[in-house]
Amino acid sequence: MGKGNISASLEDYLETIYEIIEEKQGVKAVEISRRLGVGRSSVTEALKNLADKGLVNYGRYDVISLTGAGENAAKKVRFKHQVLYDFLAQILGVSPQEAQENACRLEHVISEDVLNRLIAFIEFNKQFHCGKHNYLEEFRRFHSENKKL
Repeated sequence: MGKGNISASLEDYLETIYEIIEEKQGVKAVEISRRLGVGRSSVTEALKNLADKGLVNYGRYDVISLTGAGENAAKKVRFKHQVLYDFLAQILGVSPQEAQENACRLEHVISEDVLNRLIAFIEFNKQFHCGKHNYLEEFRRFHSENKKL
């Protein structure tokens, strides 16, 4: 059936399922509930929605798995999250916790064009600032002196 447009909440479920599968293969609803800090009835409802969209294989009391489309969607969300986290933590110098929290929110709304530009900027920064004038350090110093901008 394919992904179509899914909510930020459902993307979080996909990402969580993917992470659990990477860690221990079998996914149960109780583990999703624990990780996301939501009730089991919320997990059940989300799993039904994801199954209806063809993104997960789900049956009550069965192990949950991602379909091919679900795995692709989860990988895409994780990739966005990692790019945003890297930009926030490495380029802007925000704390790891703040970078994590903001990447989690931004991953759901960022356009493909903006994401691609961030990727290009991160790569540009890696390739061209080594051994040269460190504008990132100057930015961080400027920001710490002018936080109220």
